[in-house]
Amino acid sequence: MSRRHGIMSDALKYELAKELGVYDIVQREGWGSVPSRDCGNLVAAAIRYASKLVEEKR
Repeated sequence: MSRRHGIMSDALKYELAKELGVYDIVQREGWGSVPSRDCGNLVAAAIRYASKLVEEKR
């Protein structure tokens, strides 16, 4: 079975990781080493980013 591709681009993921201060962990150890709390914060940041884009298009 093939793995689903994510909705977010890698560039956006890395940008958000830098913003939240976990980019160094991702670079050293990969996404699997990012604590779950920080993953939740990444998701919340992505939602804020998407909401901002929607508002700007209105």
